[in-house]
Amino acid sequence: MPFRRKGNGRQQQGTTAPRHREEVTAQVSSVTAPASAAQALEMVRGGFEYLAAADMAALPVPVQGEFLQELERLAAVETAVRAALLAAFAAGQGPAADAAYSLGAWLIHKTGVTRGAAAGLAGWMRRAIAHPVAAAALAEGGVLTESVARSVCTWTDRLPEDSRQAADEILVGAARAGADEEDLARLAAEMIARAQPGDGGDGGDGQGFEDRSVVLETTFGGAGVLRGSLTPECAAFLSAVLESLSVPAGADDDRTRGQRCQDGLQEAARRLLASGLLPERAGQPARAWVHVSLAELLAMDADSRLQGEWTAAVRGRWAAARAGASVAGGDGAAWLDGAAAPAVTCDAALTPVVTGEVNAAALDGLVALCVELARLDHRDQDTAGQDPADARACAARSREAVERAVIGKAVDLLSGPGGLAGFLRTRQLGARLGGPSLPLDVGYADDVPAPVRRAVMLRARGHCEWPGGCRQPAWACQIHHVVPRSRGGKTSVAGCVLLCFYHHEVVIHRRGWTLVLNGDGTTTAWNPDKTKTLHSHGPPPRPG
Repeated sequence: MPFRRKGNGRQQQGTTAPRHREEVTAQVSSVTAPASAAQALEMVRGGFEYLAAADMAALPVPVQGEFLQELERLAAVETAVRAALLAAFAAGQGPAADAAYSLGAWLIHKTGVTRGAAAGLAGWMRRAIAHPVAAAALAEGGVLTESVARSVCTWTDRLPEDSRQAADEILVGAARAGADEEDLARLAAEMIARAQPGDGGDGGDGQGFEDRSVVLETTFGGAGVLRGSLTPECAAFLSAVLESLSVPAGADDDRTRGQRCQDGLQEAARRLLASGLLPERAGQPARAWVHVSLAELLAMDADSRLQGEWTAAVRGRWAAARAGASVAGGDGAAWLDGAAAPAVTCDAALTPVVTGEVNAAALDGLVALCVELARLDHRDQDTAGQDPADARACAARSREAVERAVIGKAVDLLSGPGGLAGFLRTRQLGARLGGPSLPLDVGYADDVPAPVRRAVMLRARGHCEWPGGCRQPAWACQIHHVVPRSRGGKTSVAGCVLLCFYHHEVVIHRRGWTLVLNGDGTTTAWNPDKTKTLHSHGPPPRPG
């Protein structure tokens, strides 16, 4: 607890200044100092367990704020301690002692963190070694937060190696004097500009240009996480694109700016793919591939309880496959379900791929039938005394019966109950049969013919056909089947309309609006509860 020590100041000789008091504040803790590192770690664990069990809502709001500030200071100290510990562990060949090929692999398998978290921890270890001044400031707990220290290290990494420590000292000193992140950024930018006068540190072949990166990762649920560092010109191009494509679609557009920017980025990528300007890959035009299970396609027009039960089971296996692809990597295609599946497949080329899953329970029967088939091919000794023609006819009938049984058992092997996922969980298949689903057949793709697309665009008069008055240009729109193809909708001029991304994928396929094409070429739309109806035309004129 803090206390104050009071004392008298000395009066200087030759002056008549009055005597004054000095106040010195020191921090004194009532907690006994730990006797070892292990005891210190135990005390830390005990303290956090106490806080985890405490009723934080019962604390006064000012105390809650103080706790949050102190936890941030402790997080900075924890970062410095962990970085130092990892450096010592790696230097002592700790990962190799546990048969791990790298520190990152050891962190993943021994501590249970994700691959990204392991990379972050190892990155702080390397950062602390390269920036001892910043690491020491972190260890103090009240100078730099972990996030600001990361920025400081990133900034000074762009300086020549022999100038980095001095730059760290300047920035840490400024932070200790009260400079905030913006002040530190300005100071760092000035140092970088002076060290690299030719291009300001960001252009040409400087370090800023070399730091450029974009990483797209897939989450457990199949969504994407985009992170990276853009060059100024790339950031300007992307900002211009997003500003153009993220404009609200009208008064009824209630998307947040972040949601509109995401939709704008998707629309920009879709337009680029459709433009034909991308280079070919392996001699084929660039395409965006997505996986949609038969269960999702059937769910668009589901009316059977048995089908619903089967669909639920397939969706579970689909989710497992998508999660596995997010961790182990996949073929680059997106795994879609729910509202995203009909939204994308409405105007996509559909290629049916039939897959099978191994049912190990049928394997023994299949092996036995194959053995019987082989025995029929070598039973010449059993035909002694029989008419050769009768023997051949009997053998042919027997072989045909066994072949049919083999075919039936093979089908059962690839489509039996349970599927591959259950056997993988119980490790009954082993490596030989533990592979993914097997493609059994590939059908033909179904696309919107160019003449139909051109006729629909002509009817739309150059813009989106949404009845609310959208004016998105036709070249930026998509073809929507008024009646879904899963319910027998025809790919024809009368069966398709032209809609922009927002009204097609958000309003119709996400929010459930219904749109119909009238006989005179106008459109009408209504919301799910039919409390709001929009027309692209006015009421008919009154007689007379």
